[in-house]
Amino acid sequence: MKKLLMATAAVALTAGTAFAGGHAKEVKLGVLFGFTGPIESLAPAMGDGAELAMEEVTKSGKLLDSATVTPVRADTGCIDNGLAVANGEKLVAEGVNGIIGGDCSGVTGAILQNVAIPNGMVMISPSATSPGLSTMEDNGLFFRTSPSDAREGQVMAEILKERGINSIALTYTNNDYGKGLADAIKTSFEEVGGEVTIVTAHEDGKGDYSAEVGALASAGGDVLVVAGYLDQGGLGIIQGALDSGAFETFGLPGGMIGDSLPANVGADLDGSFGQIAGSDSKGAEIFAEMAKERGFDGTSAYASESYDAAALFLLAMQAANSTNPADYVGKILEVANAPGEPINPGELGKALEILAAGGDIDYQGATGVELIGPGESAGSYREIEVKDGKNETLRFR
Repeated sequence: MKKLLMATAAVALTAGTAFAGGHAKEVKLGVLFGFTGPIESLAPAMGDGAELAMEEVTKSGKLLDSATVTPVRADTGCIDNGLAVANGEKLVAEGVNGIIGGDCSGVTGAILQNVAIPNGMVMISPSATSPGLSTMEDNGLFFRTSPSDAREGQVMAEILKERGINSIALTYTNNDYGKGLADAIKTSFEEVGGEVTIVTAHEDGKGDYSAEVGALASAGGDVLVVAGYLDQGGLGIIQGALDSGAFETFGLPGGMIGDSLPANVGADLDGSFGQIAGSDSKGAEIFAEMAKERGFDGTSAYASESYDAAALFLLAMQAANSTNPADYVGKILEVANAPGEPINPGELGKALEILAAGGDIDYQGATGVELIGPGESAGSYREIEVKDGKNETLRFR
């Protein structure tokens, strides 16, 4: 129902921004990701994914009055609310027509409350997965192309039980993302008969995690599930656990999935497993090939969701015949879902033509997009296992 609350968004539009009458020849989209911080190894491919959709639309010449699309990158630091809000405000001041982001859940909520709502700005996040964002009052301005961690908790519990794991120790990064995901994993695992021996937080950016690892080791468990970030605290916890012999196998939720983790840990990570949002759709295969041609890894975490976020902005603008957030925000769910012509990556020009002619599209994109409830992905997951130092996809769920 929140997506129907457009009046506030319209009233909140800041006077003097680039949204006033007529079509701009340039559409600006903010790309607000953690280019520094605990997921900095993931952010480049995420940015490339978003910008690939913008480039595709610009080359088509089909957006509004042959508008070009310009990305404006800015940094959230992933866990730095002050930096994220300041850069969100800077993007608005620079006249962006929408913000792709944030990335990590805590900063995303801060940007939503302090930047998007006061300025009537639409946000589509490719990677903020906290269940708390599903119920946060957003004036109808917030969407995400990744599923909620409430669903991920269920998927992880299924995987753990299928592997014959009866007990886990659980640690989480001490923020909105970590706490929400840990709660979802604990609840779901206990519902299928599993035992959670301990749930404890860890801070990012520490040099020594021996105290945290000691508490986890004392509680025990068949595996240690680390609901953290692969480039900071999560990595430190795993290294500490391996060095002390506390645990040999690790459960890896989405924030821990990326090439840098097995590269940094080495062969000792082999056999660990987990899941991340992902699709085996036709669109996923097409996107991966498009990304390869452009020189980045389209299977990198949240790269495909970033492409889809950018595409949804531009298709909604076309459907509304406007770059004004108050006009196009009501079109996002329409272009994302049936009925309409199915649209895959590489077909954005075709989609823009259909919309310009008054037709309907069902944007499926790189992740099999279907937006439900408060404008978030219904969600499918890629199950992985670390083998020979690399994340191998086992199946999709």
